[in-house]
Amino acid sequence: MAAGSSGICKVRKNEGGRLVLPFAGRVSSVAVDPIEKKPLYHFKPGSAALSIGFVGCNLRCPFCQNWGISQGVDAPTEPLDPGECAALARHARSASVAYTYSEPAVHAEWVIEAMASVRAAGLSNVLVTNGCVLPPASTELLARCDAVNVDLKSWDADFYRRELGGELEAVKAFIAEAFGAGVHVEATTLVLPGANDSDDEIDAMAAFLASLSPDIPYHLSAYRPMHRWTKPATSPDSVVRLAAVARRRLRHVYAGNLASERNDDPCPACGAVLARRAGYSVDSSGLAKGPDGEARCAACGERVAYRL
Repeated sequence: MAAGSSGICKVRKNEGGRLVLPFAGRVSSVAVDPIEKKPLYHFKPGSAALSIGFVGCNLRCPFCQNWGISQGVDAPTEPLDPGECAALARHARSASVAYTYSEPAVHAEWVIEAMASVRAAGLSNVLVTNGCVLPPASTELLARCDAVNVDLKSWDADFYRRELGGELEAVKAFIAEAFGAGVHVEATTLVLPGANDSDDEIDAMAAFLASLSPDIPYHLSAYRPMHRWTKPATSPDSVVRLAAVARRRLRHVYAGNLASERNDDPCPACGAVLARRAGYSVDSSGLAKGPDGEARCAACGERVAYRL
């Protein structure tokens, strides 16, 4: 980074050979969301998450759905002390704090401090990230994280590098690191017409996730024209078809951003519905907490891949 310039994330700057963080401690959004909006379907279903957004991102996705805060730093921001996050979450009756909307990892120092205070208060930390995070920052973040949703945008390393400015191998390594650290992992792919919507590509991404665990929830979301992309929106039929492809590898695959969206989840042992979903509404009465604290099917008692 040359003197006087900022990195691609736009929130780290070289001033006279010294790294400065002009947007440290400044947030663009604070809201209370259903945890399903992250999207996290198997982590504390039906709960609320205090969601904190920032400005800046280390990718330059031309189809970014939150480009107004991710691709620049002109959005209004306000200061927020990381130690205040837990109190805000309790006041909002939120079970967790989610670092989300734009890329939280480019504000890793602040997020790590906030996560420590949230953990100390007995609440959970959620990271919604593009996964382009390397050690030691990834290790520090994941050590304080309870659940993560990672954008797995493509299985084409050249597409990642050319179109997004990222590295597929870094994303794969982050997902594997999160899973190995015992963090609850879910993944999302925005289905892009003509870019990542082939059966082979979705199958390859599902196979990678399944190599870690076939119980990792996988979300396939329909793209809508945004930022610099004007291609027509992903057809619902395409998302439904690709979800069926992913289910050859994974037990829990969900179709998102569809008007007809219903994502009921059957127990893999007995077929009883564990959770009924319509949009962000969820009925999780099919889940029960066993004597060991693990999530179980309320009908047959089978342990299931949820964290309650």
